[in-house]
Amino acid sequence: MAKQTREDAEHTPRSRHHAAEKFDSKTLDALRNVEEIRIVTTPPDAKKKHRATIWMVVVDDDVFIRSFTGPKGKWYRNVLANPEADVEFDGKAIHVRAIPVKDRETIEAVSRAYLENYRDSPYAKDMVRDEVLPTTLRLEPR
Repeated sequence: MAKQTREDAEHTPRSRHHAAEKFDSKTLDALRNVEEIRIVTTPPDAKKKHRATIWMVVVDDDVFIRSFTGPKGKWYRNVLANPEADVEFDGKAIHVRAIPVKDRETIEAVSRAYLENYRDSPYAKDMVRDEVLPTTLRLEPR
């Protein structure tokens, strides 16, 4: 059996995100306990930042966000153009990079987490609509 190189491992769907930067355990604990975060993005060709309050979930120590309005969401379009953003919560600001998620298994796990975390909200089911799923992003601290 051939030995897998680090480069090979980074290109496999399961291991790709494990080579990435991780949030520390204190930050993850805090994120698990907040209902909403604010994402601060930079629109293309704009000097003023855009702020939006959004939901997020933590799955297996990774932080995920998704656009409630699907691909037409302003913050989502901004982050596709410039994946560097800031996340604000509990009086803290963390600089992040948003990475699109393509892996179906991860997207399904994120959907389950949204339904569980926001089960008391009438909007939870809107976060798992087919048109919203492709907007799933994993956040890495920078």
